[in-house]
Amino acid sequence: MNALDVAPGRLDTDDVNVRELRADDLAWVVQIDREHSGRARTEYYRLKLRESQTDTGVRISLAAFVGETPAGFLMGRLYYGEFGAPEPVAQLDSIGVAGAFRGKSVARALMRQLEMNLRGLRIDRIETNVAWDQIDLLRFFQRAGFRPAARLCLEITLT
Repeated sequence: MNALDVAPGRLDTDDVNVRELRADDLAWVVQIDREHSGRARTEYYRLKLRESQTDTGVRISLAAFVGETPAGFLMGRLYYGEFGAPEPVAQLDSIGVAGAFRGKSVARALMRQLEMNLRGLRIDRIETNVAWDQIDLLRFFQRAGFRPAARLCLEITLT
């Protein structure tokens, strides 16, 4: 759908309701992630939800609903200076959309709300990491305005 296909005064994300992610959202977050990963990562998301609720006074993790149905989630955190950089940055850790709602602007609604929230906090940068072979996710982030960072990510495999 392009911008000209939407009625005046209406956004493609208007049917998606976004709110703060809560601890009681765990079950459906795990289910959506399972659709994509093939694994139930309950403990991982339990920890991520706990962190999103307690590690910072500023919560940026979001839940999306279409009607009463959970449709997607976004998890992230704020850093006020990391890796020698003195400016604050938001780190997007996880994003997931239920299969039934793919292509229905759920991820776009989550990103739009995240960007509005961060602008209100005067945070002007979001970072994330994507596996090279996650083509659909790379395309989504590209459409959302993300570009390769001017930093190199390094790793070492310990055997």
